[in-house]
Amino acid sequence: MNTRAFTLALIVSIIAMLMVNTYIDDQEAQIKQRFGKEVTVLVAKVDIQELELIDDSKIMKISIPEKFRSPGYFTDEKELANTIATMPILKGEQLTKPRVTYPGIKTGLSRQISLGKRAISIQVSDREGVSKLLKPGDRVDILAAIDYGSGRKDMQKLKTILQDVLVLSTGHSITNSIPIIGVQTPQVIRQMNLNTYVDYNTITLELDPFQSQQLIFYLSYFNARPYLSLRNNSDKEIVRIKSTRIFDILGDDAPEAKAYFSDKYAEEAKGAK
Repeated sequence: MNTRAFTLALIVSIIAMLMVNTYIDDQEAQIKQRFGKEVTVLVAKVDIQELELIDDSKIMKISIPEKFRSPGYFTDEKELANTIATMPILKGEQLTKPRVTYPGIKTGLSRQISLGKRAISIQVSDREGVSKLLKPGDRVDILAAIDYGSGRKDMQKLKTILQDVLVLSTGHSITNSIPIIGVQTPQVIRQMNLNTYVDYNTITLELDPFQSQQLIFYLSYFNARPYLSLRNNSDKEIVRIKSTRIFDILGDDAPEAKAYFSDKYAEEAKGAK
């Protein structure tokens, strides 16, 4: 091999590397001058839902140019201890002070009620509450037994009075349940699945103001508890359903029953005179 040619090639290569490194350093200097030096911020490691508790498993540190740092940024995981998201935060988005808060008066059930809606609680048992398999976020229809004939069987009806009603809570378990007193979150809360539900005797429903009046009227003036019928969350169809009477149950025997009731109450009315 020509030693002179090899030496020349080596020198040229070294010069080229120095020129490349100089160019890279110059570009980095320009970028730092334009966007600032690199700083550390905290971002979402996974998608975080509104009112979801934030813990170490959901955040991570990354380095970004100073100019891209959002106002109210966080740099230390300890700053986010015992906080919850006030809005949905997508994976990779920076966690900032306007997006998080401590559990308090504005992070309870009222925040989850849609504008223009109201929360109404009713008592349920296994029989009326779908064996208590309901959980926050489910949607139900409400069926009510109506008796406006003072016990007359032919005047009793079963009617679907409300459809596609959102279940806000079961007992004290609400969607994305979080503590609402104080700022310290016990470790057991940090580890729990926030969509779990427990045994309960009441459920809370989301209704518009008129629907609230309808339900309270029924609960106030009729002895029977309403039944809840669970529906698929994606099923939004409001179905026109006629009331069910004893004659609908009897089927082919309905004419006989109608004749019986007609004769019975005609005699009672005649005797009353």
